[in-house]
Amino acid sequence: MPNAFTQQRLAHLDSLAAELRQRGLASRTLGGSAPVLWVWHPDSHRQTIVFATPVRDGWMFLWSPDGEESADDPAQAADSVEKLLAPLTEPS
Repeated sequence: MPNAFTQQRLAHLDSLAAELRQRGLASRTLGGSAPVLWVWHPDSHRQTIVFATPVRDGWMFLWSPDGEESADDPAQAADSVEKLLAPLTEPS
C-alpha cells in the first residue's frame, strides 16, 4: 500500500493522464514508490516523462525540456505537454 505522499503524487499524475487522454495523447505510470508519467503522442512518437513534485504551496508538474505547470490546473499542464509533443509542422 503506497504511503500518503505517494498517493498524492499518483492522484496528481492520474488527473493529468485523464486530461492528456482527452487530447489524444497516451500515457503510462511508471515507478513504484516514486511514480512518474511517461507520455507520448501516437502520431509524432515524441515523448516525455512528467514528474509531480511538492513545492512550498502545493504541487508542480515538471517535464523536459523546461516544462512546468501547477498541478492545481491539470488541463493547463496537458495543453502545454500537448504543444510540446505535437507533430512538427514543415515550413511551406
